Amino acid sequence: MPQVHLDDETLERLDALRQDDEEYDEIVNELINIYEAEELTLFRTGDDV
Repeated sequence: MPQVHLDDETLERLDALRQDDEEYDEIVNELINIYEAEELTLFRTGDDV
C-alpha cells in the first residue's frame, strides 16, 4: 500500500469528518465512493467538447 503524506490543514479537515475513531482510510474510501456515485470520475473519458 502506498504511503500518502498530508499537510496539517488536510488532516484537520479529515479529523472534522471522523466519527467514532474512524481510520483515515475509511474516510478516504467513503469520500471516493461518494465521488464515484456522483459520476465524477478521476479520469474522464469520452468527454464531448
